[in-house]
Amino acid sequence: MKYLGVLLIFLTGCSIDQGKTTESAKKIAWELTESRNKAEENSKLFGSDSLQLSSGPKTDFFIEPGLPPYNKANAPLLLMPIDNTQPFTFSIKVKPTHRVTYDAGMAFLYIDDNEWLKLAFEVDERMVGRIVTVKTNEFSDDNNHEVVASKSVYLKISSNTKVVGFYYSVDGKTWQLVRVFKNDYPTTLKLGIGSQSPEGQGNSSIFSEFKMAKTSIKDFRMGL
Repeated sequence: MKYLGVLLIFLTGCSIDQGKTTESAKKIAWELTESRNKAEENSKLFGSDSLQLSSGPKTDFFIEPGLPPYNKANAPLLLMPIDNTQPFTFSIKVKPTHRVTYDAGMAFLYIDDNEWLKLAFEVDERMVGRIVTVKTNEFSDDNNHEVVASKSVYLKISSNTKVVGFYYSVDGKTWQLVRVFKNDYPTTLKLGIGSQSPEGQGNSSIFSEFKMAKTSIKDFRMGL
């Protein structure tokens, strides 16, 4: 685990200054303060407002509930601390490479390597793009959801301190409910992004349109 200075991207015209504040700059809030599994070393600015996070081969977050034994927590994550006693809403646009089965770009809620929540845009065994969720506490509860034909999707995580909602959208406007969980997690969580390639030789995911608010959505069924 490696801690880094707050990753703040500032946009002035078409130029980007990383880690520098100017009065005229427009801040794009990439407040990701923790790098796990060499995520900082494998991330770079991509375009004017995007970040590319690359995973190495055989990288995953998953604890198999059956046999054979499988326990991996080696996918790169960029995270930030969250006060879980307060509401929050986080959303991000993700475009994974999807070279082989299970390649994915992810939004992530992290407690430790044995307890976490994953919201992923992944390809399944038929190389079909799907929204996938994994709820892990010692073992992983894995769920495949809707097929998504688009090359990129928007992912959203929101909490009103009582429940946590997972959502996706193809246009960033109309949101689809994926799962709602009871929020019985610690008062401090870590929230962020990740990239994985459990069966492959690596996957690059491009993240953009980062949004973070200290409020929850109003309708946990509509995602708005």
